[in-house]
Amino acid sequence: MLDSPLSTRTSQESRDGKENYRFALLSLTSLFFMWGFITCLNDILIPHLKSVFNLSYTQAMLVQFCFFGAYFIVSIPAGKIIKLIGYQKGVVLGLVIAAIGCFTFYPAASLHSYPIFLLALFILASGITVLQVSANPYVSLLGDANTASSRLTMTQAFNSLGTTLAPFFGAFLILNSAADAMSNEASAESVQIPYILLAGTLLLLAAVFSMIKLPRFETVNHDEVQAVVPESGSAWQYSHLVLGAIGIFVYVGAEVSIGSFLVSFFNDPNIAGLEESQAAKYIAYYWGGAMVGRFVGALVMQKIAAGKVLAFNAALAISFLLIAIFTSGAVAMWAILLVGLCNSIMFPTIFSLAINGLGKHTSQASGILCLAIVGGAILPLLQGVTADAIGVQNSFIFPALCYVFIVYYGLCGSKPSKPNL
Repeated sequence: MLDSPLSTRTSQESRDGKENYRFALLSLTSLFFMWGFITCLNDILIPHLKSVFNLSYTQAMLVQFCFFGAYFIVSIPAGKIIKLIGYQKGVVLGLVIAAIGCFTFYPAASLHSYPIFLLALFILASGITVLQVSANPYVSLLGDANTASSRLTMTQAFNSLGTTLAPFFGAFLILNSAADAMSNEASAESVQIPYILLAGTLLLLAAVFSMIKLPRFETVNHDEVQAVVPESGSAWQYSHLVLGAIGIFVYVGAEVSIGSFLVSFFNDPNIAGLEESQAAKYIAYYWGGAMVGRFVGALVMQKIAAGKVLAFNAALAISFLLIAIFTSGAVAMWAILLVGLCNSIMFPTIFSLAINGLGKHTSQASGILCLAIVGGAILPLLQGVTADAIGVQNSFIFPALCYVFIVYYGLCGSKPSKPNL
């Protein structure tokens, strides 16, 4: 569901490069699937840990705060590490760190400690961040630069497949086991087996990627620190880039916030009154809609300007959220799920509009936009505060306001601008 800064090809391709690239691309799709799968499991963990530790919504949203906060904290050092060790070793390192995070869930559950759970999530997300910084630019290098976006779209589809399947895994192995537990301590331990399985899978992938022969590329130093320091002649002087960064911030925040509250929303007797294990399965429709919408949106944007499609989708998302807020029962339930379909094209569209026409500043702009993913850490926490104050259903007004800005960006703010000297 998230992208990383782009890189530049600097090594020679071998004669049989196309075959090597095809094998490498197929191998990398497994990574996109895994981090989509793991990220979506947070939507299961939030209601589970909220119940186990008797948390407020604000406290429960620390799950997303720690997870997406890792993107902001780790992305720049990860880029420097990848420059030193290369893309393939970066993938292996990311998998090992993510596996350590998964293993940390075991002592967190045994000690019945919410802070250790949060530490485990931060370690896990740090590993995924290293994977993102390694794998996304690597995919862009595996072939013709003119088809890089299509390769990323294909691999992102596997990311969406992971987010679609994860709710069923979480509902079956975490929430069902928790429902059968006799105490909160036993309920907390229901996460141990699923995350040990994930850790084993990640280590297996790490072993595979350490042994297989993949094309080698030299990394290029983009000096990502400059991404957060405005200077003369920098990307920060382009208003459509700055507004695009705000757009990424509010979009990721809105998407993650909605997914985080779905189980609690469906559990409400006025909406569906579903048990958590049943409610969790419906999250698949939210993320699955995003997967389907990517293919539909790609076709539509061949005929209609991307900015207009973005504004239309955001306006539709606002409409569905208002329906979810002011109605009840099945109407409210399916309205909120349809927001996932609207989300489908937003991230890549905002990203591409924001870097349009930046030329030599494109790399710096990419770094700025990726740092804006921190919206997934901050905005869910703010919606948690809102939910504690006015209830879960009414708190969806918060992401609705985020989509208002995206409508503005699609219609006006995304128009390429001259640098503000």
